[in-house]
This record gives sequence, C-alpha cells and structure tokens, in this order.
Amino acid sequence: MKESKLQQISNIILTLLIAFIGGIVFDFLHIPVPWLLGPMISGFLATNLFQWPLMWPNSVRNTGMIIVGYTIGVSMTATALHEMGRQIPYMLIMTILLLLFCSGIAYLVSKVSDSDYQTALLASIPGGLSQVLILAEETKGINLGVVTITQVIRLMMIIITTPLLVMLPLFREPADGLIANEAVLPPEVVGSWGGLFPNIFLFAVICIVFAYLSIKIKLPTAYLIGPAIGTALLQATGIVGPILPPALINLAQLLIGTYVGLLLKPNDMPHKFKTFSIAIASGLLLVVGGVGLGALLTLLQPISKATGLLSLAPGGMDQMGIIAHAIHADLYIVSGYQLFRTFFIFFAVPPFVKWLFKRMEQRREKGYQER
Repeated sequence: MKESKLQQISNIILTLLIAFIGGIVFDFLHIPVPWLLGPMISGFLATNLFQWPLMWPNSVRNTGMIIVGYTIGVSMTATALHEMGRQIPYMLIMTILLLLFCSGIAYLVSKVSDSDYQTALLASIPGGLSQVLILAEETKGINLGVVTITQVIRLMMIIITTPLLVMLPLFREPADGLIANEAVLPPEVVGSWGGLFPNIFLFAVICIVFAYLSIKIKLPTAYLIGPAIGTALLQATGIVGPILPPALINLAQLLIGTYVGLLLKPNDMPHKFKTFSIAIASGLLLVVGGVGLGALLTLLQPISKATGLLSLAPGGMDQMGIIAHAIHADLYIVSGYQLFRTFFIFFAVPPFVKWLFKRMEQRREKGYQER
C-alpha cells in the first residue's frame, strides 16, 4: 500500500514535469495561451504515444478552477453586472440557436455513423463534460463511450483552435484591446505579488466556502461558479479583490490544461479511426458554428469580434475565461454568456432531452405494433 502511494506521488510529479515542459515550449514558440495548450498537448502525447503512467488528481484541477473563478468574479463589477443583465435576451436567443445547431450536427452524425440519434445528440451538446456524462449514464440505451470520446475531442479541439482563431487579423481590431506586449498594459491591470495582501486571504476563504456550498446545492461547474459568485458578492460590499499576478494565472492554466490532456485515450476506442474522424468532424462543425454565432452577436451588440467568438464558443467556461483574460477581451461578457449557457443546459436541457427520448421511444414502439 505504501509503495502504491509512493508510485502515485511519483506519477503526479512526472505529470507536473511534463506539463511544465509543455508550457515552457509553447511559451517559447509564442503560441497563444501557452500554459493551457502546452500542458494539455504534452500530457496527451506522453500518455498516448509513450504510454507513460501519468496521473492528475481532480483536486488539483479544481484548484485551478477556483483561481479562474476568482478572476471571473473580480471582473464582475456593478457596471459589468448591469451590462450582463442587459444581455440576457441575447444570451437566451444565442444559446437556443447554438443548441439547434448542435441538434443538426447530431442528426448528420447519426446518419453517417453507427450511433443512434440519442447518443449523437448527447455527444454534441456543448455543456460541461461531467454533467453531460451524468445525463448519458442516466439515459437508457446511450453509448457512454461514444459520448465521452466525442465530448473530450470537442473540448480539446475548441481549446486548441479558439486561441489560434482570436489571434488572426480578422479578430484583432482596436476594440478588442488585444495587446501584444504586456508591458504596455495599464499598471492596475497587471497584478503583483505585493498587491495581493492582505485582501487575498479573505477572498481565498470566500472562494473555498462558496465552492463547497455550490457542491452541496449541486451547481454545475461548482469549483468555478461558486468562487465567481462569492468574489462578486464580496466586492459588492466595497472590498476590492486584488488582480492576480500572471504567474498565478499561468498556474491555473497548467492545472486545468493538464487534466484535459489526460482525458482522451484513443487506444481504448472501438473502431478508432471512424469514431475519431466523426468526432473531429463534428468538433470542427461546432467551431464553425461558434464563429458564425459570434459574428452574428457582434452585429446585434456593440462588442468586439474576439469577445463575440469567446462568448459563443462551445467550450468550457473555465477555458474560455482563461483565453478571454489572456487576450484582454470583455471577460464579464464572455463569462456571462458561458455561465448562462451552462445553467440553461444544466436545468433546461436534461428534462427536455428525457422527454424527447421518451417520445421517440413511444413512437418507435407504436411503429413496431402497427407492423
């Protein structure tokens, strides 16, 4: 038992070393969001190509999510919350359009693959990975393996392609506030270690307490949403949350990116090539849909193209929040849209999907009886 524990610790240290090297390499190559993408890609390659026994506990990933949640909460000023309230009708419209687009992708996937429509639909829903998998487990007749593989590939593709897209000239306009050299940022935007104290201790306690409460009431993405809400509420009392130093933001990226990179294990897939190809194709369609809806949002609202893309990108709120923070997009707009979609999918989609699948099953049984 002692050796097993020792082996686990050594595997975690090896994983950390590989993730750190990946971050350094991506940073040296000036790849966007290097401390998210570098650990993710290096971890994925190490575990799948070299079969190294990498390990990354959920608790480590959750620490990264708490840091990102705090960053989102700090951006939730009174002005930001007022602007988010104004955006609610557009949030609803865009979320429904994105879900309809995903339903269309699921229909195409069900026609060109061995998967039934129910499995393809759950594989295409752009919700949090954990909540979609729970819904898949609770739904009769769903191929959980296909849902898991497709969801993980979607998440990885969006995390990889989105930062590359927002760095294209098309998205780099003056309104974006994309600044290549961090040194030209206003002093208050770049956090310092000295500026953290003493307020950071109070905010750290609040973040942990609200993460715990969010878990207890079963909020989606509790380790992210809880700290964001707690930080915003504490700031509303007049206590200013300090801006985190870049090193802490990079650490959060590493903790989350490493976890995502280890999720996908192609060697465990049945019909690897076909499953992988269909998952990549549906992931690309989702990226295209996110770009299109983001462009539509910029026509409806006075926001930048990069902000529109990140608001509608069907990725996780934590990853999109990290990218928005890194490129200086409107973090509260991006977080608002991602948060709204997370809650909508968590509360509205499961009962609707269960009702839809029940109707489909009844119609199928009726068809058999008529024969």
